[in-house]
Amino acid sequence: MSEKNIVLIPGDGIGTEIIAAAKAVCDVAFEKANVKVNWIDKKAGGASIDAYGVPLTEDTIEACKAADAVLLGAVGGPKWDNVDPSIRPEKAILGLRKELGLFCNLRPVKIYPSLQEYSPLKKELVQDVDFVIVRELTGGIYFGEREEAQGEGANEFAWDKETYSRYEVERIMDIAMETARKRNKKVVSVDKANVLASSRLWRKVAQEKAAANPDIATDYLYVDNTAMQLVVNPAQFDVIVTTNLFGDILSDEGAVISGSIGLLPSASMGTGTALYEPIHGSAPDIMGQNLANPLGTILSAAMMCRHSLDLPQVADAIESAVEQVLVDGYRTGDIYREGLKRVGTTEMAQAVIERL
Repeated sequence: MSEKNIVLIPGDGIGTEIIAAAKAVCDVAFEKANVKVNWIDKKAGGASIDAYGVPLTEDTIEACKAADAVLLGAVGGPKWDNVDPSIRPEKAILGLRKELGLFCNLRPVKIYPSLQEYSPLKKELVQDVDFVIVRELTGGIYFGEREEAQGEGANEFAWDKETYSRYEVERIMDIAMETARKRNKKVVSVDKANVLASSRLWRKVAQEKAAANPDIATDYLYVDNTAMQLVVNPAQFDVIVTTNLFGDILSDEGAVISGSIGLLPSASMGTGTALYEPIHGSAPDIMGQNLANPLGTILSAAMMCRHSLDLPQVADAIESAVEQVLVDGYRTGDIYREGLKRVGTTEMAQAVIERL
């Protein structure tokens, strides 16, 4: 029997509910595959602020570094809106990315046939949508120097600095190329090189990587055009690679195209332990009401099995069970339509378990 160590970080809001649902599904899938898992519970985000005064402790960091994978729910909420900016809940995510060397975020965007009608786009535009956004995670404006608001009246100002170095662009482009090589061998590099100096370096390095990978068809789009193309013709994309800021925005647009932000998983990878999480937020308005959609977290666990635990057969089983649940008409409130089977968080997880 193989043995794995997984850190569970429920976080805030609906995090506790969706992590519990994903763990329940994983427990059944792991048992069927004869895999022993040691679940290690840790706090981060607002829950950690309440317990320890900081959004991320050294104890949590060390536990994550020693584990085979980290499964995270969501962090943040209005309860912590007025804390000092240096200890906001979101600092936990940025801290984990930095400490674990997680410089790449993979966000698959796929349209399930049974959910095509849920997309705000016309059916003929989304029926062949299946692409991956490769987002740089530890550089750019989110990690650059900044100055909080100062001055008074009309002259009050604040600033944030966007910085990228060659090695940061090279390594994310390498992952984009390798990802495309396993798919349809097409990469679109997204920047704003007509305005931003950092984007001009990004494009220069991207062009060099394209020349070194002639088997990959590489194109270059400005971010505003990409945002438009994702609405006009999303099926044209295979792999999109872009900066931290642009990737944050475009991946949420991709989520909406799929029909529900509650359905999409993500993986953050790099030099250390990988972290898996759904792309939605903590949704404090529905916390504790058994309303949250757990499928994004369950599918994140499937990605975890595939990429970090070397258990592709378990990943396949979980993904197939989720797809069958959707075909069978089970829906949480965010994707419910009249005539289907409306269920809560725990009932949706149980439906997936039954199909395992």
